[in-house]
Amino acid sequence: MRILVIEDEPGIFNFLKQGLEEESYFVDIAEDGKKGLQMALSGEYDLLLLDWMVPGMSGIEVCRQFRKDFVETPIIFLTAKDTTDETVFGLQSGANDYIKKPFHFEELLERIKVQLRPKSGEHSLFKVGSISLNTTTHQVFKGGEEIRLTQKEFALLEYLLRNKGRVCRRSRIIESVWDIHVDYNTGVIDVFINSLRKKLNLGKEENYIQTVRGVGYIVREE
Repeated sequence: MRILVIEDEPGIFNFLKQGLEEESYFVDIAEDGKKGLQMALSGEYDLLLLDWMVPGMSGIEVCRQFRKDFVETPIIFLTAKDTTDETVFGLQSGANDYIKKPFHFEELLERIKVQLRPKSGEHSLFKVGSISLNTTTHQVFKGGEEIRLTQKEFALLEYLLRNKGRVCRRSRIIESVWDIHVDYNTGVIDVFINSLRKKLNLGKEENYIQTVRGVGYIVREE
């Protein structure tokens, strides 16, 4: 899951980035409203954490502009604006939740989990062959036996399964799973793919994770 934090105070956004990444979220930071809105409109984020008072464009205006194109993506205001009228105004502008500063990280984390909880009709379980991945319980099973994966292995498998049947380019994998947006030695992907294949015991008869030479990988049913 990828979260965009629009916040201009380094002490706060560094704290949020570190804490959320320890919980296996991918986190990007925007230090002003205009940049934040531009990043948000890319459609790459599952949730926005938004300060009201950011330079360039207020959090309220970011929220309103974003809501014109993205109705479902959760927005949580994280702000020092703390009157009842301000809270109501923030929610009326399109936010899903409103947390007043100072805040407890544990409470923020639980509110994020509530907003990201699969809604009725949405999938939290992804399957290919005898392999199943549950994003809610963060578990992977093969033929009923749980397979222990590292956080990065889980994130890589989740990305591939979410895009089952589509070619996943190496550049997109490295951006989405490793949160790297510059030229990078994507050979690290091969190492993790090999590790996944070994842990999942994928042989010729269960060649679910297939290499597309010169491009990337694809997950498909044999």
